Amino acid sequence: QVVESGGGLVQAGGSLRLSCTASGFTFDDYTIGWFRQAPGKEREGVSCISPSDGDTHYADSVKGRFTVSNNNAKNTVYLRMDNLKPEDTAVYYCATTTRPWWTAIRLSPANFGSWGRGTQVTVSS
Repeated sequence: QVVESGGGLVQAGGSLRLSCTASGFTFDDYTIGWFRQAPGKEREGVSCISPSDGDTHYADSVKGRFTVSNNNAKNTVYLRMDNLKPEDTAVYYCATTTRPWWTAIRLSPANFGSWGRGTQVTVSS
């Protein structure tokens, strides 16, 4: 099970840090993905990280603004979001996959499982 936290309301240009914490398993054996879903839109991939070696990947829409990281001791993955824009407003989810890295970086929700309930991020203009 994974649990997301850290969402909230922030003004455009502001920052938030989301957390994704696992219970019952360790992240070392998985690639962790961050996804988001805005109302009326499909779920889209944002970023992923391989906690075992630190490899990261970002969607073009967030590259340079979002940073994914992990703390293996806390079994937690973070998504630092800077320079937030109103179009970043969505429910953010984390999920896991054991698929190869070259598959995970496609950031397709179909390749990930063990979804959390999500955390709401709202960016006001």
